[in-house]
Amino acid sequence: MPSTSTLDRAAATCEERGLHPEALEQARQAVPDEACVERASGLLKAVSDPTRLRILAALAATELCVCDLAALTGISESAVSHQLRLLREERLVSFRKEGRMAYYRLSDHHVTELIQSALEHAREPG
Repeated sequence: MPSTSTLDRAAATCEERGLHPEALEQARQAVPDEACVERASGLLKAVSDPTRLRILAALAATELCVCDLAALTGISESAVSHQLRLLREERLVSFRKEGRMAYYRLSDHHVTELIQSALEHAREPG
C-alpha cells in the first residue's frame, strides 16, 4: 500500500497534461522583472530570521532604541545593532536620532502590513 505522502503527492499533480494559454499569459504578466524579484527575495530572507522577525514585530507596535530591543530579545546590544543594520540594508527599518539615542521604527506601512499579515497567518489554525 502506498504511503500517505505518496498519495498526497499523487493527488497534487495533474493527471492529464495540458497548458492553459490564457492563465499562463496572465501569470507571465504578474511576474516582476528579475531586479524586483531579487530585491523582494532579499527582503523576505531578512524577515525569515526569528530574531529579526521579533524585532520587526516589536517595532510594529512602537519605536524602540537598541537598548530596548536588546532587553526585549535577550541578546546583546551589539547583536541587535547587527540585526538592525541588516534590516536597514533591506529598507525594512529606519531610525531617528534624539540626542545620543537612535530610535528605530518600521520604514513604512508596507513593512507593517507584511509583518502583521505574516504573524496573523502563522496564528491561524492548521
